[in-house]
Amino acid sequence: MSTPVDPPEPSSGAVAPIPQGVGTPGSKSAGGRRYGCGVAKKEAKRLEKEAKLAAKSNKVGANTSAGEKKVKVEKKKEEAESDFVNTTPPGQKKDMSQPMAAGYNPIAVEAAWYDWWLEQGFFKPRLASDNKIRPEGLFVITAPPPNVTGSLHIGHALTTAIQDCLVRWNRMLGKTTLFLPGFDHAGISTQSVVEKRLFKSTGQTRHDLGREKFLETVMDWKNEYQERITRQQQRLGGSYDWSRAAFTMDPQRSKAVIENFCRLHEDGILYRANRLVNWCVRLNTTLSNLEVDQKQLEGRTLLNVPGYDAKEKFEFGVIVSFAYPIEGSNERIIVATTRPETMLGDTAIAVHPNDTRYKHLHGKFAKHPFVDRKIPIVTDEIAVDMEFGTGAVKITPAHDPNDYEVGQRHRLDFVNILNDDGTFNENAGPKFQGMKRFHARVEVIKSLKENGLYIETKDNPMTIPICSKSGDVIEPVLKPQWWVNCKPLAEKAIQRTQAGDLRIAPKQSEAEWYRWLESIQDWCISRQLWWGHRCPAYFVNIEGKEQNSNDGKWWVVGRSVEEATDRATKLAAGAKFTLEQDDDVLDTWFSSGLWPFSTLGWPDKTFDYDTFYPGSMLETGWDILFFWVARMVMLGLHLTGKMPFEEVFCHAMIRDAHGRKMSKSLGNVIDPIDVIQGLLLEKLHEKLYEGNLDEKEIAKATAGQKKDFPKGIPQCGTDALRFALCAYSGGGRDINLEILRVEGYRKFCNKIFNATKFAMLKLDDSFIAESSAKPTGKESLVERWILHKLNIAATEINKQLVERNFMAATTVAYNFWLYELCDVYIEAMKPMADASASEATRVSAQQTLYTCLDHGFRLLHPFMPFVTEELWQRLPRRPNDPTPSIMLASYPVRDEAAVFEDAEKQFDLVFSAIRTGRSLAASYNLQSDIQLFLHVQSDAEAMLFESQVPTMVTLTKGCKSIKIIRDVSEVQAGCGSAALTPTIAVHILVRGLVDLEAEIAKAEKKLGFAQLNLDKILRIESQADYESTVPVNVRLANEEKRKTYEAEVATLTQSKENFAKLK
Repeated sequence: MSTPVDPPEPSSGAVAPIPQGVGTPGSKSAGGRRYGCGVAKKEAKRLEKEAKLAAKSNKVGANTSAGEKKVKVEKKKEEAESDFVNTTPPGQKKDMSQPMAAGYNPIAVEAAWYDWWLEQGFFKPRLASDNKIRPEGLFVITAPPPNVTGSLHIGHALTTAIQDCLVRWNRMLGKTTLFLPGFDHAGISTQSVVEKRLFKSTGQTRHDLGREKFLETVMDWKNEYQERITRQQQRLGGSYDWSRAAFTMDPQRSKAVIENFCRLHEDGILYRANRLVNWCVRLNTTLSNLEVDQKQLEGRTLLNVPGYDAKEKFEFGVIVSFAYPIEGSNERIIVATTRPETMLGDTAIAVHPNDTRYKHLHGKFAKHPFVDRKIPIVTDEIAVDMEFGTGAVKITPAHDPNDYEVGQRHRLDFVNILNDDGTFNENAGPKFQGMKRFHARVEVIKSLKENGLYIETKDNPMTIPICSKSGDVIEPVLKPQWWVNCKPLAEKAIQRTQAGDLRIAPKQSEAEWYRWLESIQDWCISRQLWWGHRCPAYFVNIEGKEQNSNDGKWWVVGRSVEEATDRATKLAAGAKFTLEQDDDVLDTWFSSGLWPFSTLGWPDKTFDYDTFYPGSMLETGWDILFFWVARMVMLGLHLTGKMPFEEVFCHAMIRDAHGRKMSKSLGNVIDPIDVIQGLLLEKLHEKLYEGNLDEKEIAKATAGQKKDFPKGIPQCGTDALRFALCAYSGGGRDINLEILRVEGYRKFCNKIFNATKFAMLKLDDSFIAESSAKPTGKESLVERWILHKLNIAATEINKQLVERNFMAATTVAYNFWLYELCDVYIEAMKPMADASASEATRVSAQQTLYTCLDHGFRLLHPFMPFVTEELWQRLPRRPNDPTPSIMLASYPVRDEAAVFEDAEKQFDLVFSAIRTGRSLAASYNLQSDIQLFLHVQSDAEAMLFESQVPTMVTLTKGCKSIKIIRDVSEVQAGCGSAALTPTIAVHILVRGLVDLEAEIAKAEKKLGFAQLNLDKILRIESQADYESTVPVNVRLANEEKRKTYEAEVATLTQSKENFAKLK
């Protein structure tokens, strides 16, 4: 391993770490802290900048040559990696007796471990000896079930990375953990994608197959994609207990759905009503309000509509005015609408009762020009604003939510003009019957003009409802459906959340949570699909009785046909009857809303339900907070009496590097396996043909892929992907994912791998780990420093994981490994582990190295499970430690015995001197035979630096010697200098290597700046009321600055004089 140079600047605070090769240049010391005073820091950075500029021209040629060689080496490396074959039998432990590979290959490193973990049962909950929860506590995550519509995308990888990180962390803390996986049948989406595939491949529709055969086809799809998703989740390292895997339509979950339906109906919360629903013509089903997007239009807009010719565009964003003739007179009344085709369903015209313009028309009728229908003129002060438009409003109760309320108030006719397929029915009149709705829009306007009733069309900013699944324009339609009265459920959810039973993060999501629950509407749960849970509701068709099937009083529900029959018998009161089960299925969310407890056996009383419910947390995207989370909470509270989880954590939405939403048609949807394994551009293109995109969409997606991934997706490995996704997660609502950043974390894995490989050489065959990681008290300064840094890292990572700040947690882990362990301690211990060192020194350094590796791997394991297991298994175990896997090892926590604050301060000062020396050498382009002098002014400083000379020489590349001096006269003539602190200066011998006149000029320039800074501080301190008006802390800071500037002035003056003596 090479001697370190100044590392790139690590991030600090809550900023995600930037991998080497990806981040911006900079300079920081180990641990992300800058050392010495502010002036020294600026000086060090300035010197480094000068050095880089000075050396740039000398390195261009060499870098080009080296770069060419590097490319060849990387090609060979990639070929070697692609040839890797996993020879470990499935379920068996990987043979770690073989030497470590020449380099890090994620495919090789990650092979075999998951199968072994699974075979060993490590993912199952560990219980105490009495079969109870372990005393350390319980942590349960019921994983959000991915839809079986297709493969997982990178957003699912984020979910797995965050959740598995928390599960593995809690498992290592000793808790009983359960990470329960499962799959969602996703009614609308799955049926839609299978129907598209069926038609694309065979030209058939589901109706050609029939319900039973079609459901078999969908089940085949489900089985294929459930298996594919399982493989993806396993490849991502998710430590799920697969023995408990659930599917929303398996027998136990189906039993729970039926119980839910029946219980809500019995409690008076679920009811049947003929009400307006959101109808998607394209999918031929109703949708809940949450499945409808609102598209904002600023004015007249021509749009394509699904189901029409791609060349056809229809007018939206306008308001059309037309006139109705008044029956029995020549008078007309003018109304306006944004949906002119709906006038075929008008059954009233409303005016304000106080509007004098229309008082003479109260109780009269208008005549419909296209259908045989008289239209009453009604008065309604709620629906009509006299000041808006003409003050007259057309009313279409069966096709508009506001008009529906008017129709209810005035008992108007509810005339449905729309067939389910989007064509108009006989109620629209013979001219328009059978016509598609937007063709009818055009024809209605044309007919109004022909009849002299058309007035005008104006731009009208508006929103139009769009199906989030198909992109179709939603139609409000009257249909008898099953509804859930959500108000009482939401009230209970609000009360319990306010009482502290549920924590929601981030806070922005909590505010949205209350806002949505407070304005909640009833939930339509009927869906006109075949794939899903069929409603356990039955129409009781009583012989000889006139009945309306829209009326819920003629319906019964039952957990079985027998229970439904018993209830129907009572309803029929002795009359003959037949039962007709509702053909509709239930909304997908009606089943997934039971997920936290149905997966544990509810409604049955099971060990899992008693032991693991309620769960610890629900981690999901903020975009389904209301679709899913709210419904789980409402149903959980009502059906179990318990909040289903203690915490909701909403992660960000992943977008591409340009901030765009992931979309198949853009070609920016990323399969996490492609990031793990890497994929050539041509293969990326080929995958586009596996979906249901048409040729035009494929061409667009291909262009997008070529732009974003000109060389394909590089192989990054699971560990790098997981670490990157966690590093992106800092509480924001969006993540703009850059694959190059993920690749940068592969380099971090490579750094860990190579550092471990080097470190293992220092742990020879004779090495035996101490039985405890506790310090002995005999450790050297740098050992105490690194143990203290390890302790800080453990403390901080645990704190950040508690606070769910994954960005900050990964930053700490990254900085410890890269800037403290690899770049400092492993290098500093080289002379301590040499044959020339005493045995006590060598053994102590080895023990410290072992502890850092052991605990360092453990700290990283929740983020990077594979590489940490691979490397941890290379380490010898401590005596009497039978731990079989790192995932069962204890997670490092704060250890008071490893707190060495004095050692930290001392070595920080030493390392600051090292950095200043490096910067001076770099500024003069010195790479060998470097001679440094440290001028110190106290015995304590002299003693400290004298003891650390070997370490300082080791950590300064090309250093020949470092001399500690007390008298400034001992500084040789011809030295460049920099002040470190008011009492410490670093000098480097450059005699004969520099242009004296240029160096004197530079020294004079720096001296001028230093003197200006000093004069500024002196002016501040000399103010008359300085002592009485300036706070103590500010005065102390100014005093420190003054001393530093004075030291800098003295040092630069000395340096200038030394150069002058050589002239």
